[in-house]
Amino acid sequence: MRFTSRPEISVILPTFNRAGLLEKAMESVLCQTFRNWELLVVDDGSSDATYAVVNAYVERCSAIRYLKHSNRKLNMTRNAGIQAAFGRWITFLDSDDSYLPLHLESRMDFMRKNPEADLIVGGFHTDEDIFVRDCYNPERMIDIRECIVGPTLFGRREVFLALDGFKPLPYAGETELWSRAESRFRVQKIEEPKTYIYTRADDSITKNFTP
Repeated sequence: MRFTSRPEISVILPTFNRAGLLEKAMESVLCQTFRNWELLVVDDGSSDATYAVVNAYVERCSAIRYLKHSNRKLNMTRNAGIQAAFGRWITFLDSDDSYLPLHLESRMDFMRKNPEADLIVGGFHTDEDIFVRDCYNPERMIDIRECIVGPTLFGRREVFLALDGFKPLPYAGETELWSRAESRFRVQKIEEPKTYIYTRADDSITKNFTP
């Protein structure tokens, strides 16, 4: 695998005690048709075999980096990845999800064709009907397709830096970030192509959050 001195895309993969899921997620990045990326696995204080799983990939691929800190929860873990990223573009991958091979290429293609866009979100597929709590009215359940799905965010690095990343919220931090971005940058929601595969693990925040 050949890389330039600076990657075009930084993929930030936050994780906590999901060693058994990481291989599928990381393999999906390695299989991307777009090759000029870096993968930052940010470990939020795992106590399982996360390091051993990730280190095996680090040793074989120079574009993968591993960072670890004490448990700070999802949004602060994403922020650690943003701060460490070298890419011109930043996107995310949750450790229970995966990319189809054309995912990064399709996002770069969209940005080239729509140079006015600073930040996009969407384009995900799920095999099940998923309902989550509405962050504006937690007593109400809504289809996840109505939500800002955080790991599908794809945007210019300077956007995330200018926004100071995500707020330390226990739920729907991506929706809050998107609302701030809407007032300062050119943002766009997309439906296609659905190249992000969303799989909700049993310990997912959206499955376990209670107001």
